[in-house]
Amino acid sequence: MAHISDGVLPLWMLVAGAAITIILLRYSLHRIQAEEIPKVSLVTAALFVASLVHFPIGPTSVHLLMDGLAGIMLGRRAFAGVFVALVLQAAFFQHGGLTALGVNAVNMGLPALLSWQIFMRRKGFASRFASPRNEYIFGGIAGGVAVILTSLMVSAELLMIGEGFREIAILVLAAHLPVALAECIVSSAACGFLVKTNPKMLAGRDDLTI
Repeated sequence: MAHISDGVLPLWMLVAGAAITIILLRYSLHRIQAEEIPKVSLVTAALFVASLVHFPIGPTSVHLLMDGLAGIMLGRRAFAGVFVALVLQAAFFQHGGLTALGVNAVNMGLPALLSWQIFMRRKGFASRFASPRNEYIFGGIAGGVAVILTSLMVSAELLMIGEGFREIAILVLAAHLPVALAECIVSSAACGFLVKTNPKMLAGRDDLTI
């Protein structure tokens, strides 16, 4: 449901999505170090696998996106991880499509970058309200917001095509509300666990702006 298939979007939207994706890929991969690649690969594999687990909701089904947690763990590298995962999904399982790859990457990659920023802001919050639960709170918020933003972007793009896609756009948004709740819980638990056991798995703290 979060993937837009080939042949749905107009050419101008596909070109715009491809252009934005190229810019964000350049930003995401800027000065990447060899030691970062194993973690990026691990999270990318998780994104790929998450798309294979579907949950029926009404007349359709949805799957976990995990773009929020990807942003929390990878920081600026998250966009590159999302892009590679989408390429593999399109190539092996026809999730989305190759011509719509740029748009789909933006729909999931931008929320991933935003989730990173949300999670990193916990430090400013902690300086005023010290709490051992900050990682849980901000991790959960970041995970849920990423899913909501992805579904909003997909719905908006479908509405821009024409009234014929209005019901589908509404369905996309409604179907992802329970997914947002699930990912809020998963991201919260994952962040709390990683902070205690292996904080290096979370995004670096040296770059707080996109």
